[in-house]
Amino acid sequence: MTATALSNRRELAHRTSDGIEITLFWSKPSDQVTIAVLDTRSDEALEFDVDGSAALDAFNHPFAYAATQRARSVAPLSAAVAH
Repeated sequence: MTATALSNRRELAHRTSDGIEITLFWSKPSDQVTIAVLDTRSDEALEFDVDGSAALDAFNHPFAYAATQRARSVAPLSAAVAH
């Protein structure tokens, strides 16, 4: 994902539980909804696109959706800042 695409994303919801951060993003230009998951303990991150009609369910159950979507590993922000 390009820096421009990231800057066009709007955070719609965010939650943290037991070291797992889940964020629901929406991009106005592409009208795409994305779920981002960060495990702060292992510093592993993934994200995947989801149909807007399933956005809230995917936000509440991200691992169930990640298993069926094209989830992609991403470098967590802490790794990007370190370089």
